Amino acid sequence: MKNTYYIGLDAHKDSIAIAYAIGGSRAKATFHGSCGGSLPATENALRKLAKKLAVKFGDLKVCYEAGPTGFVLARRLIKLGLDCVVMAPTKTTRKPNEKIKTDKRDAMKIAREFRNGDIVEVRIPPSNDQAIRDVARARTDASDDLSRAKQRLKSFLLCNGHRYSGSASWSGPHMNYLRGLSLGNPAQQIVLEEYLLAIDHCLLRLDRLVVKMEELLGDWEWKPVVDALKAFKGFKTVAAMTVTAEVGDLRRFENPRSFMSFLGLVPGEHSSGTKRHQGAITKCGNSHARWMLIESAQHYRRPPNVSPQLSQRQEGQPAEVREIAWRAQNRLHNRYKRLKARHLHENKAIIAMARELSSFIWEVQNKTTITMPPLATA
Repeated sequence: MKNTYYIGLDAHKDSIAIAYAIGGSRAKATFHGSCGGSLPATENALRKLAKKLAVKFGDLKVCYEAGPTGFVLARRLIKLGLDCVVMAPTKTTRKPNEKIKTDKRDAMKIAREFRNGDIVEVRIPPSNDQAIRDVARARTDASDDLSRAKQRLKSFLLCNGHRYSGSASWSGPHMNYLRGLSLGNPAQQIVLEEYLLAIDHCLLRLDRLVVKMEELLGDWEWKPVVDALKAFKGFKTVAAMTVTAEVGDLRRFENPRSFMSFLGLVPGEHSSGTKRHQGAITKCGNSHARWMLIESAQHYRRPPNVSPQLSQRQEGQPAEVREIAWRAQNRLHNRYKRLKARHLHENKAIIAMARELSSFIWEVQNKTTITMPPLATA
Protein backbone atom coordinates (compact mmCIF):
# COMPACT_ATOMS: atom_id res chain seq x y z
CA MET A 1 0.00 0.00 0.00
CA LYS A 2 2.69 2.51 0.98
CA ASN A 3 4.66 2.07 -2.25
CA THR A 4 1.63 2.24 -4.53
CA TYR A 5 0.72 5.40 -6.39
CA TYR A 6 -2.88 5.88 -7.45
CA ILE A 7 -3.02 7.84 -10.70
CA GLY A 8 -6.13 9.81 -11.61
CA LEU A 9 -6.64 10.80 -15.24
CA ASP A 10 -9.13 13.40 -16.40
CA ALA A 11 -9.32 12.31 -20.04
CA HIS A 12 -10.56 14.57 -22.80
CA LYS A 13 -10.48 14.52 -26.58
CA ASP A 14 -7.28 16.58 -26.86
CA SER A 15 -5.65 16.37 -23.43
CA ILE A 16 -5.25 14.36 -20.23
CA ALA A 17 -4.80 15.88 -16.78
CA ILE A 18 -2.76 13.67 -14.44
CA ALA A 19 -2.73 13.60 -10.63
CA TYR A 20 -1.54 11.05 -8.08
CA ALA A 21 -2.20 10.03 -4.50
CA ILE A 22 0.13 7.91 -2.37
CA GLY A 23 -1.27 4.66 -1.02
CA GLY A 24 -1.42 4.16 2.74
CA SER A 25 -1.52 7.92 3.31
CA ARG A 26 -4.31 10.41 3.92
CA ALA A 27 -2.36 13.20 2.26
CA LYS A 28 -3.98 15.29 -0.42
CA ALA A 29 -3.61 14.29 -4.05
CA THR A 30 -0.88 16.03 -6.03
CA PHE A 31 -1.29 17.38 -9.54
CA HIS A 32 1.37 15.98 -11.88
CA GLY A 33 0.63 17.89 -15.07
CA SER A 34 -1.25 17.76 -18.36
CA CYS A 35 -0.42 16.04 -21.60
CA GLY A 36 -1.79 17.16 -24.94
CA GLY A 37 -1.77 15.88 -28.47
CA SER A 38 -4.92 13.77 -28.62
CA LEU A 39 -3.58 11.21 -26.15
CA PRO A 40 -6.71 9.06 -25.97
CA ALA A 41 -6.36 8.23 -29.67
CA THR A 42 -2.56 8.04 -30.05
CA GLU A 43 -0.92 4.77 -29.00
CA ASN A 44 2.63 6.14 -29.26
CA ALA A 45 1.76 9.04 -26.98
CA LEU A 46 0.21 6.64 -24.48
CA ARG A 47 3.33 4.49 -24.56
CA LYS A 48 5.45 7.52 -23.72
CA LEU A 49 3.06 8.53 -20.96
CA ALA A 50 3.07 5.02 -19.44
CA LYS A 51 6.86 4.94 -19.53
CA LYS A 52 7.15 8.30 -17.79
CA LEU A 53 4.66 7.33 -15.11
CA ALA A 54 6.39 3.99 -14.51
CA VAL A 55 9.81 5.68 -14.18
CA LYS A 56 8.54 8.37 -11.79
CA PHE A 57 6.18 6.35 -9.62
CA GLY A 58 7.13 2.68 -9.97
CA ASP A 59 4.19 0.63 -8.70
CA LEU A 60 1.04 2.42 -9.82
CA LYS A 61 -2.65 1.95 -10.53
CA VAL A 62 -4.54 4.10 -13.03
CA CYS A 63 -8.15 5.23 -13.05
CA TYR A 64 -10.26 7.58 -15.15
CA GLU A 65 -13.94 8.40 -15.51
CA ALA A 66 -16.09 6.79 -18.17
CA GLY A 67 -17.00 9.30 -20.84
CA PRO A 68 -17.19 10.02 -24.57
CA THR A 69 -13.64 8.74 -25.14
CA GLY A 70 -14.90 5.23 -24.44
CA PHE A 71 -12.74 2.32 -23.32
CA VAL A 72 -9.99 2.70 -25.91
CA LEU A 73 -7.74 4.47 -23.41
CA ALA A 74 -8.21 1.73 -20.79
CA ARG A 75 -7.54 -1.09 -23.26
CA ARG A 76 -4.35 0.56 -24.49
CA LEU A 77 -3.07 1.24 -20.99
CA ILE A 78 -3.78 -2.36 -19.98
CA LYS A 79 -2.01 -3.54 -23.12
CA LEU A 80 1.02 -1.48 -22.05
CA GLY A 81 1.11 -3.33 -18.73
CA LEU A 82 -0.65 -0.82 -16.46
CA ASP A 83 -3.36 -1.70 -13.96
CA CYS A 84 -6.19 0.50 -15.24
CA VAL A 85 -9.83 0.70 -14.18
CA VAL A 86 -12.71 2.90 -15.29
CA MET A 87 -14.99 4.56 -12.74
CA ALA A 88 -18.63 5.53 -13.05
CA PRO A 89 -18.99 9.34 -13.06
CA THR A 90 -22.61 9.13 -11.89
CA LYS A 91 -21.47 7.44 -8.66
CA THR A 92 -18.95 10.15 -7.79
CA THR A 93 -19.68 12.16 -4.66
CA ARG A 94 -20.35 15.85 -5.26
CA LYS A 95 -20.34 18.40 -2.46
CA PRO A 96 -23.09 21.04 -2.61
CA ASN A 97 -20.56 23.88 -2.30
CA GLU A 98 -18.31 22.71 -5.15
CA LYS A 99 -18.68 25.59 -7.59
CA ILE A 100 -15.26 25.41 -9.24
CA LYS A 101 -14.59 22.64 -11.73
CA THR A 102 -11.29 22.36 -13.61
CA ASP A 103 -9.32 19.53 -15.15
CA LYS A 104 -6.74 19.82 -12.38
CA ARG A 105 -9.34 19.50 -9.63
CA ASP A 106 -11.07 16.63 -11.39
CA ALA A 107 -7.84 14.66 -11.78
CA MET A 108 -6.93 15.18 -8.13
CA LYS A 109 -10.40 14.15 -7.03
CA ILE A 110 -10.26 10.95 -9.12
CA ALA A 111 -6.84 10.07 -7.65
CA ARG A 112 -7.99 10.73 -4.08
CA GLU A 113 -11.21 8.73 -4.35
CA PHE A 114 -9.41 5.94 -6.19
CA ARG A 115 -6.92 5.63 -3.35
CA ASN A 116 -9.65 5.73 -0.70
CA GLY A 117 -11.70 3.05 -2.47
CA ASP A 118 -14.68 5.33 -3.00
CA ILE A 119 -15.14 4.62 -6.71
CA VAL A 120 -17.58 2.30 -8.48
CA GLU A 121 -15.82 0.47 -11.29
CA VAL A 122 -17.36 0.16 -14.74
CA ARG A 123 -17.02 -3.11 -16.62
CA ILE A 124 -14.62 -2.81 -19.55
CA PRO A 125 -16.23 -4.91 -22.30
CA PRO A 126 -14.06 -6.95 -24.66
CA SER A 127 -13.51 -5.30 -28.02
CA ASN A 128 -15.67 -7.87 -29.84
CA ASP A 129 -18.55 -7.37 -27.42
CA GLN A 130 -18.33 -3.62 -27.86
CA ALA A 131 -18.35 -4.01 -31.65
CA ILE A 132 -21.59 -6.01 -31.46
CA ARG A 133 -22.98 -3.44 -29.03
CA ASP A 134 -22.18 -0.69 -31.54
CA VAL A 135 -24.03 -2.58 -34.29
CA ALA A 136 -27.03 -3.06 -31.99
CA ARG A 137 -27.07 0.63 -31.12
CA ALA A 138 -26.75 1.56 -34.79
CA ARG A 139 -29.80 -0.60 -35.46
CA THR A 140 -31.65 1.28 -32.68
CA ASP A 141 -30.65 4.60 -34.26
CA ALA A 142 -31.94 3.40 -37.64
CA SER A 143 -35.25 2.43 -36.03
CA ASP A 144 -35.51 5.87 -34.41
CA ASP A 145 -34.76 7.59 -37.72
CA LEU A 146 -37.47 5.50 -39.40
CA SER A 147 -40.03 6.53 -36.77
CA ARG A 148 -39.11 10.19 -37.22
CA ALA A 149 -39.35 9.95 -41.02
CA LYS A 150 -42.80 8.39 -40.78
CA GLN A 151 -43.99 11.02 -38.32
CA ARG A 152 -42.74 13.86 -40.55
CA LEU A 153 -44.61 12.46 -43.55
CA LYS A 154 -47.86 12.01 -41.61
CA SER A 155 -47.61 15.55 -40.23
CA PHE A 156 -46.92 16.96 -43.69
CA LEU A 157 -49.95 15.20 -45.21
CA LEU A 158 -52.24 16.12 -42.33
CA CYS A 159 -51.23 19.76 -42.69
CA ASN A 160 -52.30 19.59 -46.35
CA GLY A 161 -55.63 17.90 -45.68
CA HIS A 162 -54.74 14.25 -46.38
CA ARG A 163 -55.41 11.54 -43.82
CA TYR A 164 -55.30 7.78 -44.32
CA SER A 165 -58.53 6.15 -43.15
CA GLY A 166 -57.40 2.53 -43.40
CA SER A 167 -57.06 0.13 -40.50
CA ALA A 168 -53.28 -0.40 -40.40
CA SER A 169 -50.75 2.37 -40.92
CA TRP A 170 -47.58 1.66 -42.92
CA SER A 171 -48.98 -1.62 -44.22
CA GLY A 172 -49.00 -2.56 -47.91
CA PRO A 173 -52.29 -0.77 -48.66
CA HIS A 174 -51.11 2.32 -46.79
CA MET A 175 -47.86 2.49 -48.76
CA ASN A 176 -49.79 2.04 -52.02
CA TYR A 177 -52.05 4.91 -50.98
CA LEU A 178 -49.05 7.14 -50.28
CA ARG A 179 -47.28 6.31 -53.54
CA GLY A 180 -50.44 6.96 -55.56
CA LEU A 181 -51.22 10.23 -53.80
CA SER A 182 -51.20 13.30 -56.03
CA LEU A 183 -50.82 16.76 -54.51
CA GLY A 184 -51.94 19.88 -56.33
CA ASN A 185 -48.68 21.83 -56.07
CA PRO A 186 -45.57 20.41 -57.83
CA ALA A 187 -43.35 21.65 -54.99
CA GLN A 188 -45.44 19.74 -52.45
CA GLN A 189 -45.28 16.63 -54.65
CA ILE A 190 -41.48 16.79 -54.50
CA VAL A 191 -41.66 16.99 -50.70
CA LEU A 192 -43.88 13.90 -50.64
CA GLU A 193 -41.45 11.95 -52.84
CA GLU A 194 -38.49 12.97 -50.70
CA TYR A 195 -40.23 11.78 -47.53
CA LEU A 196 -41.06 8.45 -49.18
CA LEU A 197 -37.44 8.06 -50.29
CA ALA A 198 -36.28 8.76 -46.72
CA ILE A 199 -38.58 6.03 -45.39
CA ASP A 200 -37.33 3.55 -47.99
CA HIS A 201 -33.73 4.40 -47.12
CA CYS A 202 -34.35 3.85 -43.40
CA LEU A 203 -36.03 0.51 -44.08
CA LEU A 204 -33.09 -0.72 -46.16
CA ARG A 205 -30.63 0.51 -43.55
CA LEU A 206 -32.57 -1.27 -40.81
CA ASP A 207 -32.63 -4.54 -42.76
CA ARG A 208 -28.89 -4.38 -43.44
CA LEU A 209 -28.06 -3.93 -39.75
CA VAL A 210 -30.36 -6.77 -38.69
CA VAL A 211 -28.70 -9.09 -41.23
CA LYS A 212 -25.29 -8.02 -39.92
CA MET A 213 -26.32 -8.80 -36.35
CA GLU A 214 -27.42 -12.29 -37.38
CA GLU A 215 -24.07 -12.83 -39.14
CA LEU A 216 -22.09 -11.71 -36.08
CA LEU A 217 -24.11 -13.99 -33.82
CA GLY A 218 -22.72 -17.12 -35.49
CA ASP A 219 -19.16 -16.60 -34.19
CA TRP A 220 -19.97 -14.78 -30.93
CA GLU A 221 -18.96 -16.51 -27.71
CA TRP A 222 -22.24 -15.37 -26.11
CA LYS A 223 -24.37 -17.18 -28.70
CA PRO A 224 -25.56 -19.87 -26.20
CA VAL A 225 -26.81 -17.10 -23.89
CA VAL A 226 -28.54 -15.32 -26.77
CA ASP A 227 -30.21 -18.58 -27.84
CA ALA A 228 -31.38 -19.14 -24.26
CA LEU A 229 -32.89 -15.64 -24.12
CA LYS A 230 -34.69 -16.27 -27.41
CA ALA A 231 -36.57 -19.03 -25.60
CA PHE A 232 -38.36 -16.27 -23.65
CA LYS A 233 -41.51 -14.63 -24.89
CA GLY A 234 -40.77 -11.22 -26.40
CA PHE A 235 -37.14 -11.97 -27.28
CA LYS A 236 -35.99 -12.49 -30.83
CA THR A 237 -32.48 -12.11 -32.21
CA VAL A 238 -32.29 -8.31 -32.01
CA ALA A 239 -33.65 -8.04 -28.46
CA ALA A 240 -31.59 -10.94 -27.12
CA MET A 241 -28.35 -9.69 -28.70
CA THR A 242 -28.95 -6.13 -27.53
CA VAL A 243 -29.52 -7.13 -23.90
CA THR A 244 -26.57 -9.56 -23.88
CA ALA A 245 -24.18 -7.08 -25.48
CA GLU A 246 -25.19 -4.28 -23.12
CA VAL A 247 -25.13 -6.12 -19.77
CA GLY A 248 -22.47 -8.74 -20.49
CA ASP A 249 -21.71 -11.39 -17.90
CA LEU A 250 -24.44 -11.46 -15.24
CA ARG A 251 -22.38 -13.74 -13.01
CA ARG A 252 -20.74 -10.61 -11.61
CA PHE A 253 -24.03 -9.78 -9.85
CA GLU A 254 -24.51 -11.65 -6.59
CA ASN A 255 -28.31 -11.65 -6.76
CA PRO A 256 -31.14 -10.42 -9.01
CA ARG A 257 -31.68 -7.33 -6.85
CA SER A 258 -28.23 -5.99 -7.68
CA PHE A 259 -28.94 -6.57 -11.38
CA MET A 260 -32.24 -4.67 -11.10
CA SER A 261 -30.37 -1.83 -9.44
CA PHE A 262 -27.77 -1.83 -12.20
CA LEU A 263 -30.53 -1.44 -14.79
CA GLY A 264 -32.14 1.44 -12.86
CA LEU A 265 -35.47 -0.38 -12.59
CA VAL A 266 -35.80 -0.07 -8.81
CA PRO A 267 -37.85 2.79 -7.33
CA GLY A 268 -36.11 5.76 -5.76
CA GLU A 269 -36.75 6.42 -2.11
CA HIS A 270 -36.81 9.49 0.12
CA SER A 271 -37.54 8.45 3.70
CA SER A 272 -36.96 10.28 6.95
CA GLY A 273 -38.01 9.27 10.44
CA THR A 274 -41.33 7.47 10.32
CA LYS A 275 -42.13 8.71 6.82
CA ARG A 276 -41.33 6.53 3.81
CA HIS A 277 -41.79 7.69 0.24
CA GLN A 278 -40.90 5.78 -2.91
CA GLY A 279 -40.84 7.67 -6.19
CA ALA A 280 -40.00 6.99 -9.81
CA ILE A 281 -37.39 4.44 -10.84
CA THR A 282 -33.77 5.57 -10.55
CA LYS A 283 -33.01 5.18 -14.30
CA CYS A 284 -29.33 4.73 -13.53
CA GLY A 285 -27.09 2.26 -15.29
CA ASN A 286 -27.47 1.07 -18.86
CA SER A 287 -30.37 2.86 -20.56
CA HIS A 288 -30.28 0.71 -23.72
CA ALA A 289 -30.69 -2.56 -21.82
CA ARG A 290 -33.43 -1.01 -19.67
CA TRP A 291 -35.31 0.20 -22.75
CA MET A 292 -35.11 -3.21 -24.45
CA LEU A 293 -36.33 -5.03 -21.33
CA ILE A 294 -39.30 -2.67 -21.07
CA GLU A 295 -40.16 -3.28 -24.73
CA SER A 296 -39.95 -7.05 -24.25
CA ALA A 297 -41.97 -6.97 -21.03
CA GLN A 298 -45.01 -5.64 -22.88
CA HIS A 299 -45.54 -9.06 -24.49
CA TYR A 300 -46.38 -10.54 -21.10
CA ARG A 301 -49.62 -8.59 -20.88
CA ARG A 302 -51.24 -11.37 -22.92
CA PRO A 303 -52.08 -14.77 -21.37
CA PRO A 304 -49.28 -17.36 -21.30
CA ASN A 305 -48.92 -19.41 -24.46
CA VAL A 306 -46.23 -20.99 -26.60
CA SER A 307 -46.75 -19.83 -30.17
CA PRO A 308 -45.32 -21.76 -33.14
CA GLN A 309 -42.58 -19.12 -33.51
CA LEU A 310 -41.65 -19.34 -29.82
CA SER A 311 -41.70 -23.14 -29.96
CA GLN A 312 -39.28 -23.01 -32.89
CA ARG A 313 -36.93 -20.73 -30.96
CA GLN A 314 -37.02 -23.08 -27.97
CA GLU A 315 -35.88 -26.09 -30.00
CA GLY A 316 -32.60 -27.48 -28.70
CA GLN A 317 -32.75 -25.55 -25.43
CA PRO A 318 -32.35 -27.39 -22.10
CA ALA A 319 -35.50 -28.27 -20.20
CA GLU A 320 -34.46 -25.95 -17.36
CA VAL A 321 -34.36 -22.94 -19.72
CA ARG A 322 -37.80 -23.74 -21.10
CA GLU A 323 -39.10 -24.18 -17.56
CA ILE A 324 -37.79 -20.76 -16.51
CA ALA A 325 -39.29 -19.16 -19.64
CA TRP A 326 -42.70 -20.72 -18.91
CA ARG A 327 -42.53 -19.73 -15.24
CA ALA A 328 -41.73 -16.17 -16.33
CA GLN A 329 -44.80 -16.05 -18.56
CA ASN A 330 -47.13 -17.15 -15.76
CA ARG A 331 -45.66 -14.94 -13.06
CA LEU A 332 -45.40 -11.78 -15.14
CA HIS A 333 -48.90 -12.10 -16.58
CA ASN A 334 -50.40 -12.70 -13.13
CA ARG A 335 -48.40 -9.75 -11.86
CA TYR A 336 -49.81 -7.58 -14.63
CA LYS A 337 -53.39 -8.63 -13.86
CA ARG A 338 -52.99 -7.86 -10.15
CA LEU A 339 -51.51 -4.44 -10.83
CA LYS A 340 -54.23 -3.53 -13.32
CA ALA A 341 -56.88 -4.70 -10.84
CA ARG A 342 -55.50 -2.02 -8.50
CA HIS A 343 -55.99 0.52 -11.33
CA LEU A 344 -52.25 1.14 -11.56
CA HIS A 345 -51.06 3.14 -14.55
CA GLU A 346 -50.16 1.03 -17.58
CA ASN A 347 -46.58 2.28 -17.74
CA LYS A 348 -45.95 1.50 -14.07
CA ALA A 349 -47.29 -2.02 -14.52
CA ILE A 350 -44.96 -2.61 -17.48
CA ILE A 351 -41.98 -1.28 -15.50
CA ALA A 352 -42.82 -3.70 -12.70
CA MET A 353 -42.91 -6.58 -15.20
CA ALA A 354 -39.58 -5.51 -16.71
CA ARG A 355 -38.04 -5.45 -13.24
CA GLU A 356 -39.12 -9.02 -12.55
CA LEU A 357 -38.18 -10.12 -16.07
CA SER A 358 -34.59 -9.08 -15.34
CA SER A 359 -34.49 -11.56 -12.45
CA PHE A 360 -35.42 -14.43 -14.78
CA ILE A 361 -32.67 -13.37 -17.18
CA TRP A 362 -30.22 -13.38 -14.26
CA GLU A 363 -31.40 -16.87 -13.34
CA VAL A 364 -30.73 -18.18 -16.85
CA GLN A 365 -27.06 -17.22 -16.67
CA ASN A 366 -26.49 -18.17 -13.02
CA LYS A 367 -28.69 -21.21 -12.40
CA THR A 368 -28.67 -23.19 -15.65
CA THR A 369 -26.15 -25.40 -17.40
CA ILE A 370 -25.93 -23.50 -20.69
CA THR A 371 -22.45 -22.99 -22.08
CA MET A 372 -20.96 -19.77 -20.73
CA PRO A 373 -17.70 -17.99 -21.65
CA PRO A 374 -14.94 -17.97 -19.03
CA LEU A 375 -15.64 -15.61 -16.14
CA ALA A 376 -13.76 -12.35 -16.67
CA THR A 377 -11.38 -11.41 -13.88
CA ALA A 378 -11.30 -7.67 -14.68
